[in-house]
Amino acid sequence: MTAVPPVVLSSASVYPLNVHDAFAVSHDLGYDGVEVMVTGNRISQDGRQLLSLVERYDQPIHAIHAPTLLLTQQVWGSAWNKMERSAELAREVGCDVVVAHPPFRWQGTYATGFAEGVKRIFEETGVRIAVENMYPWRARGREAKMYLPHWDPVPQPYDFVTWDFSHAAIAEMDSHQAFKDLGERLSHVHLCDGQNNGKDEHLVPGRGTQPVTEAMHHLRDTKWQGVVAVEVATRKAKGAGSREEWLAETLDFARAHLAPEAETSGVPGEKQAEAR
Repeated sequence: MTAVPPVVLSSASVYPLNVHDAFAVSHDLGYDGVEVMVTGNRISQDGRQLLSLVERYDQPIHAIHAPTLLLTQQVWGSAWNKMERSAELAREVGCDVVVAHPPFRWQGTYATGFAEGVKRIFEETGVRIAVENMYPWRARGREAKMYLPHWDPVPQPYDFVTWDFSHAAIAEMDSHQAFKDLGERLSHVHLCDGQNNGKDEHLVPGRGTQPVTEAMHHLRDTKWQGVVAVEVATRKAKGAGSREEWLAETLDFARAHLAPEAETSGVPGEKQAEAR
């Protein structure tokens, strides 16, 4: 039987709830594990506390998201310290993937030496630093160059890449084609959807404009060996249970479209794919 990639829940999907809540939701909905985003929350930074949650909820950690967002600039000090501590945390909790955003242009030697630095961390620790695709920032109709060397990791010399559908939507990129172009460099996926409206919405798959179904089928057909992490924004979910409904719907979508082809007839999202 063909192995299906694990589908895990990013702790970002339960924001503004915390990482403890992410483990509880992941367990209750039947996910295969968790991706932990390191934030100012102390539990997200503490390997022992995270392993306690792993044991309590029977939810392994499949990836650590380094605190490389603007909102987490104060976590763990310098840029390289963030990366090195994230790799250490990954090893402590038993996973080998760290998701990281590309450097901002103002980050000096960290930015100019980033590609070499993430390769060095992999060689020293065995932890893969999977650089995430971002998107151009626009001001008054013009692109502001925020990232160095670029927001698009496809042409960059990164050995490992994370792909986010919401970011791709803002950048007007075809995620299905990007998967083909990345080949074995595609290490990790943030499953969601988005629209080209300048907003990083992280929608439930099928509610945006990205070819999510086709991209997932590519993973299935190529017997991809990475991890799919659901990163759907639920902070605007209204009504009791709405957050859980969105996350359950996304889990069903992922498992249906990653399943062997004979099992995908009539699965969620098929009509959206046919309509495109």
